[in-house]
Amino acid sequence: MAESNSKYLFKELEDLDSKVRNSKAPDDLKERIYSMLSRLNRMAKMGNYSQDYEYISSYINWVIETPWGIFAKETLDISKVKETLDKNHYGLESVKARVLEYLSTRVLLSDKVEDPDYAEALKRSPILCMVGLQGVGKTTMAKSIAKALNREFIRVSMGALGSTLELRGRNKAMPGAEPGQIIKSLVRVNSMNPLILLDELDKVSGETGLRADMMAVLLEILDPEQNTSFRDHYLDYPIDLSGVLFIVSANNTGTFSAALMDRLEIIRMPSYTDDEKKVIARDYLLPKIIVSTGLTKDQLEFSPDIWDFLIRPLGFDSGIRSLKKNLESMARKAAREIVMDGTKKVVINTENYKQYLPSY
Repeated sequence: MAESNSKYLFKELEDLDSKVRNSKAPDDLKERIYSMLSRLNRMAKMGNYSQDYEYISSYINWVIETPWGIFAKETLDISKVKETLDKNHYGLESVKARVLEYLSTRVLLSDKVEDPDYAEALKRSPILCMVGLQGVGKTTMAKSIAKALNREFIRVSMGALGSTLELRGRNKAMPGAEPGQIIKSLVRVNSMNPLILLDELDKVSGETGLRADMMAVLLEILDPEQNTSFRDHYLDYPIDLSGVLFIVSANNTGTFSAALMDRLEIIRMPSYTDDEKKVIARDYLLPKIIVSTGLTKDQLEFSPDIWDFLIRPLGFDSGIRSLKKNLESMARKAAREIVMDGTKKVVINTENYKQYLPSY
């Protein structure tokens, strides 16, 4: 049995060694890894399969999986950006104009990066921060920008982070240690230049000490003077985050530090009017929901006069999140009727809509 385990360990170590050699990790980091591999080889020869083996091999795998030097080819076509924003977002003209102004500046600066002054100006471009109530389109706006720029999109829910360690990793000597959300995000999309949305930043824990610590880490991530050598506690090696396009979203900025506010360009997302919600529901949400539910427009129809009843079934809602959930629930109930009862077409109107609304 011991001999069989040793063969398995040696095969695993050979695979790791091959991956390290083919990795684009920096040479000095590779030297550190080779030293660790030598230690693992000694353990394997002695048949010593300890927790240290697990810790070291896990660390090596994270280093290998980090996308060193891998960058997606960015598309800086402003007309495509405008087309994408218009296709996915009804109204919000002032918001879209601000986004296009911001990206147009990046286009002009990117064309002149060979000049040190322009390169420095590009590096110091402010971070977009979209501020508005829930459901007004902050996340979908960030997704649209990522799609238009041909960048991978990652959302990091800041309110779900219990400590700064979840953002920048735990020391690899700690049991169960892993990199933080920033490095994990890069690994997940295998790219060093995704668009990362730091979502609902104002929902970082209300404890004053934690909030202050989190703001300090965020400055390190967002500040161009510091983010070229961001050090995740787990990898314990400087990572260049300057290729990442960060966007911040929040319901309000009251808890932001002054230093962080200096790095942000605030774009306020207005609440939707009822008339805007009708157009969004009818022309943007419903067609996508019909497809995602497996239906066709010939199987599910909403009467033209129904929308006033669907916009505010439970009172005022600043965004469209609840409206979207209601439409999804109604479409699923229609799908059930078609599949289970053999109904050919479901027409939702002012007489029957309540039976399709979700129960609260």
